[in-house]
Amino acid sequence: MRFPLLTKLTALLLVIVLLMFGLSMIEGVVRDRQYYRSETERSVVQSLAGSQTLVGPIIHSSCVESWDVVSGTGKDRSVQEHRREFMLTALPENLKVRTGAVMEERARGLHKVNAYTLKAHVTAEWPGLAQLQPQRSMKESRMQCGAPILMMGVGDARGIRTAQMELDGKSVSLKPGTFHPIYTRGLHASLPDSIRSDKDPVNVSLDLELVGTRNVSFVPIAGNNDVQMQSGWPHPSFAGRFLPSERDVSDEGFQANWRVSSLATTAQQDVRLGRRVCNAGADPEDQYGARTYSPQEAAVAANEVSTIPTQPAPGCADSFSVSFVDPVNPYSLSDRAIKYGVLFIALTFVAVGLFELMKKLRVHPVQYLLVGAALCSFFLLLVSLSEHLSFGLSYAMASGACVLLLGYYASHILGGWKMGFPFGLGIALLYGMLYVLLQLEQTALVVGAIALFVVLGAVMVLTRKVNWYELTARNNGSGNNNSNINKPHEGAAA
Repeated sequence: MRFPLLTKLTALLLVIVLLMFGLSMIEGVVRDRQYYRSETERSVVQSLAGSQTLVGPIIHSSCVESWDVVSGTGKDRSVQEHRREFMLTALPENLKVRTGAVMEERARGLHKVNAYTLKAHVTAEWPGLAQLQPQRSMKESRMQCGAPILMMGVGDARGIRTAQMELDGKSVSLKPGTFHPIYTRGLHASLPDSIRSDKDPVNVSLDLELVGTRNVSFVPIAGNNDVQMQSGWPHPSFAGRFLPSERDVSDEGFQANWRVSSLATTAQQDVRLGRRVCNAGADPEDQYGARTYSPQEAAVAANEVSTIPTQPAPGCADSFSVSFVDPVNPYSLSDRAIKYGVLFIALTFVAVGLFELMKKLRVHPVQYLLVGAALCSFFLLLVSLSEHLSFGLSYAMASGACVLLLGYYASHILGGWKMGFPFGLGIALLYGMLYVLLQLEQTALVVGAIALFVVLGAVMVLTRKVNWYELTARNNGSGNNNSNINKPHEGAAA
């Protein structure tokens, strides 16, 4: 062979391409498993309940104003009735929410989904209900208003387990639904019409037990909002338009407190306009920028009167939420590990190549392929084992098996245990470094970059006195002499 080194490099390039194809197939398996897990989560949501959102308590009343319009004179005189349908909304001045979330694990087959039971104690106070007094827009018009409705909106009414409400210290009967055209899911109580003229403060207390999945959101509809939440879940993710004013997160769980004033939020106007509550507080209209209102919307915000909406208004209502994140998702961790697969293979091949050049050995491309295949099999073992065992134990078993296999094989292709043991130890260090990177979130990139720099520096220091031209010429000469693959094995055979 005239150019054995070039031929060897071409063969190694082909081996790397084959191994990258294998890694992509394993990555496809991980994506399929992630899809099945998402399907399981959707199945649990359909059977149990989805994300929950608390909107309320709110008191509203639907009214109809009608008046006659006379046109023409004499025999051509006609009378037409005009109507205006509108809704009066009374939002509390003070709102306090005290909640505790207990996590419950639901499983379908191999996949598990985090569900929670939320126990909330809600108290709301209205200084008066003058907002429910209808105002005529036309003289001598006829006004008809339905009974005031005290409602509490939730994201998924299937999650309601128990609910008890008191109005000014007296228990009231709760019924399903809200009679609100937009926030239709929840519960309500009918109030006497005489409460409109009551000038005394109105106090409402609600004890609610709610089941849900993924996250829970709150809408700060009052003038002063005070929301406290605690749970034994140690990995909360706070999102939405407002982060907690105070929070304490530890391995035993978390406690968070939000204090939001109506001066800092447009939630009251959003609710009167009938804006939907978006997940995580996303607002496609202004992306957390300053929201502007049309003259009609400004009138609604000022007068607490709006036409009865039939469709949600554009945009999203202000809200904040807590998501119960599972940081040890085996599929996301396995997917992150696979992204380091090419780096693993490259570093291993560099180590084998250094042994080959510096110890005057010859390693066949097929042997490179087998070493790379063993490295790829680690990721497949990791995914399959983590479906049944904890991720840490699965990682230890998969990496331990691959280290033993590669150490045993390297002792033969490199000429003995004196070479195989350091090689296996280096592979073990690589797996250890990868596990550390998987546990890090904020500093994974900088730690990985530093580790790669250290490895590169070690290779450069170890090879600083190597005469590469001499080694290359020696390697070409040994190739022309048709030497066997491993010289130490030749001596052993003799």
